[in-house]
Amino acid sequence: TQREDNDQVADNFKAASYQQYQGLKLYQRFNAYTYWYLSKTMDTHNVGRGRNGIAAALAKVEAQTTIIGIRSDILFPLPEQRFLAMHIRNSEYHEIDSDYGHDGFLLELEQLSKIINGDRKPNHKHIIANG
Repeated sequence: TQREDNDQVADNFKAASYQQYQGLKLYQRFNAYTYWYLSKTMDTHNVGRGRNGIAAALAKVEAQTTIIGIRSDILFPLPEQRFLAMHIRNSEYHEIDSDYGHDGFLLELEQLSKIINGDRKPNHKHIIANG
């Protein structure tokens, strides 16, 4: 709840102000066509296109890969993260809790640092996939 001297104020809340600020920054950095094209590219990307499907494409990844699923993330849901882990050789999979959904990858520094630095705790589900 935002406190105001005037209870009649119904606009320019802090959240809206922040969104306007971020929107203006985006507007100044990208023109509308660039943003549209970037969004379209992200929405139509298919790593399996021309590679005999997604599983076949992922099977070709040779790098050691750490995959971290965030239980509250609806943008990149856990089943998709598990699919990656099952099809990328030499991958390891972890799940963490976060109250912040997808933004947890920006905010859960302690949990992520422990995984990345090798300090695996029992509350992290850890699976070595196909390795």
